Amino acid sequence: MVSCIALSASPARVVVRRDPRLTVVVLSHRRPFELRRTLRRLVALPERPSIIVVDNGSDRSLMDMVREQFPDVTLLRSATNLGACARNIGVRHARTPYVAFCDDDTWWEPGSLCLAADWLDKHTHIGAMTARVLVGVERREDTTSTIMRRSPLDTFSRQPGPTILGMLAGATVFRRAAFIAAGGYHPRFFLGGEEALLALDMAARGWTLVYSDQLTVHHYPSLVRDVATRRATLARNEVWTAWLRLPLGAALRQTWRLAPRVWREAGGIAGWGHTLRGLPWTLRERRVIPPRVEAMRRRVEAEERLAAMTKASGARQRR
Repeated sequence: MVSCIALSASPARVVVRRDPRLTVVVLSHRRPFELRRTLRRLVALPERPSIIVVDNGSDRSLMDMVREQFPDVTLLRSATNLGACARNIGVRHARTPYVAFCDDDTWWEPGSLCLAADWLDKHTHIGAMTARVLVGVERREDTTSTIMRRSPLDTFSRQPGPTILGMLAGATVFRRAAFIAAGGYHPRFFLGGEEALLALDMAARGWTLVYSDQLTVHHYPSLVRDVATRRATLARNEVWTAWLRLPLGAALRQTWRLAPRVWREAGGIAGWGHTLRGLPWTLRERRVIPPRVEAMRRRVEAEERLAAMTKASGARQRR
């Protein structure tokens, strides 16, 4: 097993060595300030991972900043903004067995990547590990981390955290071969809920997805965000994911459940029109998940509904 930090003959001296198992892929679009801050954190990690920045259709200022200030970082560029699937470019370029993702406003805590690689070495059934996310200077735990910790799914013996059926794109370490075999991020989804489809596809191929509190990612949310567009895309992508992978009955129920949300967040008739225009290609690409994965999905869905009902009931009692 590779050690990230090797001690020399002198106990007082620590020799830092690059961990050859790890590459970090950072996705960025027109946010040079945030990217600079993230890269400063990443190049200082004791693991010294290889770092690839995928510039998602930015102007030259971002490219010039990376080349001038971070000469050891590999810079790849997409001429247009491809959204989440631009991460696939970084994975194809990586040559290490494990690939960790960052957005330009997230970074890994020292030691987390090495620990994740050690666990992936030991637990060969694990395809991806998602870290706990702490938000801002106050280190507030992201709500999604809390939900993942309470996952109702069965967990393998001595597994380093609960089994989940999801992930956070900017806070997950993947087994590169598993990511590529599952097809990576879908090119039509852009940004918003793109992880759900990939999680189903990896689980369908037999890989276990794991959440671990012992891995930590820090998220300082950028102020340069199009929140409305992100919400609209998220609602649309949930419907597309249902049509692409769920059994017919489940896909119809999911579409009915999401109908008000698509109307509200994706722009009413126009939003539904855009969503329905995806029907031909989703039916062409439709590949229903196996019953085992559908049973997992239903358990997670039931747990989330129960949690939502409990939260709503508590809110009513406090009023």
